[in-house]
Amino acid sequence: MSATTMRMREALNEALREEMERDESVFLMGEDIGVFEGAFKVTQGLMKRFGERRVRDTPISENTIVGAGVGAAMAGLRPVVELMTVNFSLLAFDQIINHAAAIPYMFNGQVRVPMVIRMPGGGGHQLGPTHSHSFEAMYLQIPGMLVACPSTAADGKGLLKAAIRDDNPVIFVEHETLYGMRGEVPDDPDHVLDFGRCAVRREGDDVTIVGILKMAHEAERAAEALAEEHGIEAEVIDPRTLRPLDLDTILESVRKTNRAVIVEEGWPHGGVGANLAALIQEQAFDHLDAPVQRVTGADVPMPYSKRLEQSAIPHPEHVVSAALNATVGAS
Repeated sequence: MSATTMRMREALNEALREEMERDESVFLMGEDIGVFEGAFKVTQGLMKRFGERRVRDTPISENTIVGAGVGAAMAGLRPVVELMTVNFSLLAFDQIINHAAAIPYMFNGQVRVPMVIRMPGGGGHQLGPTHSHSFEAMYLQIPGMLVACPSTAADGKGLLKAAIRDDNPVIFVEHETLYGMRGEVPDDPDHVLDFGRCAVRREGDDVTIVGILKMAHEAERAAEALAEEHGIEAEVIDPRTLRPLDLDTILESVRKTNRAVIVEEGWPHGGVGANLAALIQEQAFDHLDAPVQRVTGADVPMPYSKRLEQSAIPHPEHVVSAALNATVGAS
């Protein structure tokens, strides 16, 4: 299959364009997504191509934006709602949790809510605490809601197309520092990835490292350092979706390596790593030769200062240290 090298933002843009061409019920709505073409330029050119009816600029009111999307989805459309940052989604919590996620259950499946809520997040751009957090764990808790966290351009396109076609509401988290990252993307317009399937980014026998979003890349860099400097071969797993979660692939890896490290940018308490660590120890306890290690962001609001911000975000050296604790330190 042929492929084209493109940035993450371009892959997401292509997914939106292809799905809007494929299905007239798909439309976009959000702040500055039309005339301005999106804060991160993901919707560049789409208003010119599809018009104001299908690419709608909205007022600055996240609760209203998501609420209108829920109503449109219940009426048979497939809205893709863009919130300017994941932090602003807190203003739409009522619509997301009490409506989008709960309506199919409350209506006994007679009404569906096929909508996607796209939201960029993560640190590294000096945007301060109200624009830079990682709330994947917060949305992971919600029954009735799917959660996607792509780390590559190909996965961004394939998962976004799958999210748009799904009949369930989907939280689609995009890391801000990955928008400019390049990667090969299949040219096939039906390049759609199934939810609930991990990607094994690197194979190894000594320790399993699970990385979320940007941390999947940091995990790969750490694995390279472990191999070069310590002779430790790490297996790196990128979950890609957190709900549904491909736990079987993670457990299979842990049963092979007997050690696990989980890396996320979110906070340590009640995080994605805490959830995964509990699942691993519950279902693969007899295979563990060391406690599950977690590498997380600092337990503070994201600093604005560049040096402080970088100190609050995990880096490969932190992952290497955790992997050594699980291997050399436990032997």
